[in-house]
Amino acid sequence: MKLIDKIIKRLGQDSDFFRYKILLSNEQVVLLGYQSFMSVAESMNELHAQAARFVPDKSEYRLFESIGQMIEDPSEDSIVSLLLRGQLVIWFESEEVFVDYHPYSKILSRSIEAPITENVLRGSISAFVEDIGTNIGLIRRHVASEDLRTQSYGVGPDRQKQIVVIYKQNQVIPKLLNSVVEKIESNISMNVQNLQQLSGMLGFSKWSTVTKFNSTELPQEVERALQKGKVVLLLDRFPFALILPSLLTDMFAVENDRNFLTVFTYLTRMLRILGVLTNIIIPGLYVSLVSVNPDMLRIEIALTIARSRLDVPYPSLVETLLLLLILELIFEASIRLPKSIGPTLTMVGGIILGQAVVSAKLVSNLLIIVLAATTISSSTVVGFHNSYSIRLFKYLILILSAGFGLYGLVAGLVAICAYMASLNSFGIPYVHIMKTRGDANG
Repeated sequence: MKLIDKIIKRLGQDSDFFRYKILLSNEQVVLLGYQSFMSVAESMNELHAQAARFVPDKSEYRLFESIGQMIEDPSEDSIVSLLLRGQLVIWFESEEVFVDYHPYSKILSRSIEAPITENVLRGSISAFVEDIGTNIGLIRRHVASEDLRTQSYGVGPDRQKQIVVIYKQNQVIPKLLNSVVEKIESNISMNVQNLQQLSGMLGFSKWSTVTKFNSTELPQEVERALQKGKVVLLLDRFPFALILPSLLTDMFAVENDRNFLTVFTYLTRMLRILGVLTNIIIPGLYVSLVSVNPDMLRIEIALTIARSRLDVPYPSLVETLLLLLILELIFEASIRLPKSIGPTLTMVGGIILGQAVVSAKLVSNLLIIVLAATTISSSTVVGFHNSYSIRLFKYLILILSAGFGLYGLVAGLVAICAYMASLNSFGIPYVHIMKTRGDANG
């Protein structure tokens, strides 16, 4: 059985797969492709136009060499791979040659839009999309350097999923780059459909509570990371760039900060640090001062807290966990609800629910204030993926504070700091500070 017959037999069951026999400059050819990937009529018109311009006696090339790229050593898998990537494959019957031709593609991705998950106050608002080629172009526009390098890998059992490694040749950390490339090449056959599978490919523990790579939809953040010597990964059909390694400082600094005066840049970053500390410490501090160490408060504050908790039937730990659970549910609901009604329902639900639990004497008034400040401060950290770690750490502090008071709170902070200090990505410590070359501000 001929190779072309094997391909047609393998893909012929697909309703959008086509095979057309046509004449190009008096040569009989067979076109293979998917209608869902390309405009067949426009592609065939362009092929006929190219063939009409071909003059055999005056050209040093043959017809198939002037139309597209000849496939060297064609195999069934290699041609199927091209077809599944949206290419048009042309088989010249007389020459027994397969040619890879780039057709008029259908637009299967959305156009470049403003970012959805990262707000930009002053700066470029172009965000990544699902098309990996468009994303590479956006990065090249921002970096505009001949040192920018890209390496593409086909991963998965059938090698159809694409991962692109991007770095700056003169600034990348060699050990980091070599480790990332080695991990990808050694696990090239792994299926990568989501970030958990990508973490497994890169050898990260699936039980880690801190993300090992930052995700961003802003090209300017990628440019900043490349200047620091980091490595960027682009995953096919994933509208975010993944930056390796993820560091503690990435929670507090974004490139957009540099579009304001320097003093405001540092004040904003200090505010984010304060927000993280507030989110982690305040719930545990409330429980420890109410239940274990009330003697640490001034008598006026202690009496105010006691009056606010009058008739509350639950201990402070139970009421705090109860409201924190409700707030987590509101967070999740705000993500799942349609955009047209989500903000309204979560805002009204939060107000009504808060007033109801206070009126029912299930929680104290002071706790509502504490958890409102906690909820707001959890959103000051850079990157929604980083907020998950912060929200998790506050429960550790809360439980230790309920059992051991202020000593437990301090012990919890020490444990979190020790845990973060023990983390590393490809040999780079999580608490490491990477500075941009030629930039004293870091």
